[in-house]
Amino acid sequence: MKLTRFALFCLFSAAAFCAAQTTPKLATVDANQSSQTTAADPQSTSPPARQSTQPADQSGSQAPSKDAAKDAKNDTSGTSKDRLFFALPNFLTLENAGQVPPLTAGQKYKVVARGSFDPIQIVWYGFLSGISQAEDSEPGFGQGAEGYGKRYGAYAADGTIENFFVGAILPSMLHQDPRYFQSGRGSFFDRAGYSVSRIFVTRTDSGHSQFNYSEIVGSAIASAISTYSYHPRRTLENTASGPSYIASDRTLKNTASVWGSQVGYDTITLVVKEFWPDIRRKLKKQPH
Repeated sequence: MKLTRFALFCLFSAAAFCAAQTTPKLATVDANQSSQTTAADPQSTSPPARQSTQPADQSGSQAPSKDAAKDAKNDTSGTSKDRLFFALPNFLTLENAGQVPPLTAGQKYKVVARGSFDPIQIVWYGFLSGISQAEDSEPGFGQGAEGYGKRYGAYAADGTIENFFVGAILPSMLHQDPRYFQSGRGSFFDRAGYSVSRIFVTRTDSGHSQFNYSEIVGSAIASAISTYSYHPRRTLENTASGPSYIASDRTLKNTASVWGSQVGYDTITLVVKEFWPDIRRKLKKQPH
């Protein structure tokens, strides 16, 4: 992973840390203590609690809140319409999901395709390609418009292939659930540890925990396809005698490096997904 991309996602993680540390905790009251206080002071003149002004349905129950309606919609569809930082697709992340039905193979392919070909990806891959061009990473691509176009195509292919192997192909074959179920409980380090562990542990379609073959093996397959197909076969290097090509980048070592970078990138993304609801509430100034 290039330094600039790593710094970018570290910035997102820092924002998540700040949001988690400043999130107010809900006050709790011991029910036993409350009942004892009432019994000890029967002449209490405390005013009766005000009735809720929320509209009620015909059965007398209060109308569901926006969050409850959102959770009910998630329970029905099994996916979300959320976006990280209001832009990047976050359709396979569920907040307060509870018990949701498993996705069918068709649903897995559909939601991955919806995220992979989302219009914002055009801008995202263009941004990453610009960083790569500025750093002159993989000099075999060259510079200028042609070099930028090659980098753009490589980033788009890398993202799309990895998304399908990790989120649709292997999860369908192995009956694993590609969704990320947010924890939302505990301290920052508890939640961060949980999100990092999801790289190695996932939920099966039957609801059990299992090693995350889809992520680990899927990203390895995507890295091998990326390295041995459309990325530069050789690296162009400027030497004292002029430009010359050096050893091929299509090696097992380079494939392992790409795979490790991809797993690291996905790990940081999961941490951001865990704390994104806290960040979103703060940006919108909503109560916890």
